[in-house]
Amino acid sequence: MIIYTIGIYLYAGLVAVASLFNKKARLLIKGHNRILDTIRPLVDPAAKYLWFHASSLGEFEQGRPLIERIHNKHPECRILLTFFSPSGYEVRKDYKGADIVCYIPFDTPINVKRFLNTIKIEKAFFIKYEFWPNFLRGLHKRGIEIFSISSIFRDNQLFFKWYGKGYAKALTYFKHLFVQDRHSKDLLHSIGITDVSIVGDTRADRVIEVAAASKQFPIIEKFVNGNPTFIAGSSWPADEELFIPYFLPKRDWKLIIAPHEIHEEHLQQIESLLNGRDYIRLSQATLENIKGYDTLIIDCFGMLSSIYRYGHIAYIGGGFGVGIHNVLEAAVFDIPVLFGPNNQRFREAQDLKRLKGGFEITDAYSFRILIDKFISDPGFLKKAGRNAGDYVRSNSGTSDRILGEIGLN
Repeated sequence: MIIYTIGIYLYAGLVAVASLFNKKARLLIKGHNRILDTIRPLVDPAAKYLWFHASSLGEFEQGRPLIERIHNKHPECRILLTFFSPSGYEVRKDYKGADIVCYIPFDTPINVKRFLNTIKIEKAFFIKYEFWPNFLRGLHKRGIEIFSISSIFRDNQLFFKWYGKGYAKALTYFKHLFVQDRHSKDLLHSIGITDVSIVGDTRADRVIEVAAASKQFPIIEKFVNGNPTFIAGSSWPADEELFIPYFLPKRDWKLIIAPHEIHEEHLQQIESLLNGRDYIRLSQATLENIKGYDTLIIDCFGMLSSIYRYGHIAYIGGGFGVGIHNVLEAAVFDIPVLFGPNNQRFREAQDLKRLKGGFEITDAYSFRILIDKFISDPGFLKKAGRNAGDYVRSNSGTSDRILGEIGLN
């Protein structure tokens, strides 16, 4: 692991250099420089903490159902939540479900020692793709139980290469790995890791809870007004350039666009594509003026998971770029989900495609053919939506099963 540790030091140095020019890197370095100063005043020296670590916001949402169930069932438990990415920490640094929220230090032996000497950990939970060998080894040496939550493994990962045996040793430090699918379990068995259970994705529990508590928005209800509605969630320019032209002449369909980025330049770019449609931004909408529009642009954050309730078809952005966003947030409302081709790393997308509740779009032609089919065949649309919702509900209960197996139910 010497080469790995050297690589971590080099990576930390590169991030420090990048912080001179990049805002995200600057936030990361600033957060890392004050980790111990942040947590020392908050740590109860007499308490032991359950540590949840997520790389970013998406992984946090997979750990959140566990955190909140523990908080409700065992209010005496102290929770430490760490992030690697600023996109997770900056959004959830005030999360009330944890006693302490901070960054995880870079995975060097000295950082591990300092961090674990500062706060007593009872159990540690690393979510999905988080495997930090020096931290795992440091926790294991102290006799602390470590669990991997909602993890997925693939053939091309270093663990399963002949030259990755040293890195694979880190997996032996987990007391148990709760994986999402059979292939992950088989891969782990192939390298001698047998403390593995297939439990699925904890996000199903989360989106069901969010849907049950989803908010009603009178302005959006009045905007939709019983009309068929297409919702694009977390869209990027490549997505918008695909679906907006199709709906330009279809004025009988309401269009709700919730872009991934809501800076002014992107909003204006969306508006430039809406030639011939009557659009308005949510920040400018009122109950008095909303009825005259057929396109609503959501120019704020925090509403999308509830807005899906108003849709008949959902398009999830990111599939023509870094990867699709959360498809389960829409599927839980019994509506079919569409997404771009970069979805291979997302098990839920693969499952939804197989069950005909999710559909891959590769270009404007495939988009047009599918939407035309939905519009001309209401039975097909309804069945696709039911397939999507049934899939989410069939995967519920994962969080309770995990907590039961580790003795925290």
